[in-house]
Amino acid sequence: MNRWDADQESLAETPDLAALAALLADRTRAAICMALLDGGTWTAGELAEYAGVAPSTTTEHLNLLVSGGLLAEERQGRRRYVRLAGPGTAEILENLAGLAPYRHVPIRSLAEANQRRALHHARTCYDHIAGALGVALAEAMTERGLLAREYGLVLTGAGARWLTAVGIPDTGPSAAHRAHVRTCFDWTVRRQHLSGAVGAALYRHALDRAWIVKSPTTRILGVTEAGRTAFRELLGLPDEALFPSLPLTSPRA
Repeated sequence: MNRWDADQESLAETPDLAALAALLADRTRAAICMALLDGGTWTAGELAEYAGVAPSTTTEHLNLLVSGGLLAEERQGRRRYVRLAGPGTAEILENLAGLAPYRHVPIRSLAEANQRRALHHARTCYDHIAGALGVALAEAMTERGLLAREYGLVLTGAGARWLTAVGIPDTGPSAAHRAHVRTCFDWTVRRQHLSGAVGAALYRHALDRAWIVKSPTTRILGVTEAGRTAFRELLGLPDEALFPSLPLTSPRA
């Protein structure tokens, strides 16, 4: 029988979930990650202004997030640009936000209330549509048999034909690409919206056709009149999914 040599050094790898949790345990770092869910690339200075902290403090936070694998960075001269490490990181953040408890934050103006209302209605989640609109799209596609729930969501044959008819390119499942169909647990609606390659293709198509427009400074998406017509005709979306709800009376962050 082999005996374990207590003097022999042996190492095994195991996921360090506590280290990941520690990265997001700071509210400034969490706010930076949530801002980057717009799928864009931000400068360190822009994130410092957004988070309301000193540039030197922002640099410290960014160093931790980059070394921890949540962010990727590029440098052009003296400028530092950061973005989320990839779509998988975005899905993790959105899912964690869906599990997180709400906390109350003050709403100081009608403009801020309207912005929150719009954010809850439709926004980007990295490279796909989130909020009430994103959830409504996923549920309408499932009800029409375009998506089916097996071990998670899958695109059906009818769904593939629908994509072709609409003019949305579908790469199909491939080990060389990201997950074909995925879902994120939406943090505002508390139901799932569509992500993965199909969700990203739908988002790009809606942008290209001007069914939706993206705010230049936030994650907010607006549905155009052309978009409301298209979503009604293609998926039967009701008006409550196509227009923001009434202004919030109880702030939820």
